[in-house]
Amino acid sequence: MKKADRGEEPHGAARGPSAAFLLAQVGAHAAQKFGERLSGLNLAPAHAGILRILGRTPAITQQALADALGMVASRLVALIDELEERGLAERRENAEDRRRYALHLTAQGRSTLEAIGRVAREHQQALLKSLSSDEQQLLALLLERVAADQGLVRGVHPGYARLGMPPEGRENP
Repeated sequence: MKKADRGEEPHGAARGPSAAFLLAQVGAHAAQKFGERLSGLNLAPAHAGILRILGRTPAITQQALADALGMVASRLVALIDELEERGLAERRENAEDRRRYALHLTAQGRSTLEAIGRVAREHQQALLKSLSSDEQQLLALLLERVAADQGLVRGVHPGYARLGMPPEGRENP
């Protein structure tokens, strides 16, 4: 593999991998490891993120949730169906608009959300164990600035926008 392919400076420069490459490398690794940890709960990261939002925003509509996640609404319906089948979430009539459903966590969903929180804390500890507490806080602050500058929605993984989309970025027919 060429140095340029690894994000390194060409022509023998001794600077090593670029910050952008390291962000991508660590991000991909972190996502994979988090997915592996969640598999112990029989969940995918997409499910965990949806449960987290439902825990913070009870009675959110499917459309509002899809908009918040920046994802294809039809793919969200399938994910909510999966959560509902597992008894983790439920659709209820929306008091403000009977044409829409309000999404809620069930008691089992709240319990699962607590388990996700434990998995996330263990994941963070394992991932950042080489950094002091102060360094971890500084890293989080710096990454928040980069994320905000890039227009990323706080607390929403950009991968939701790709769910249900083919590689070219067009919605599935």
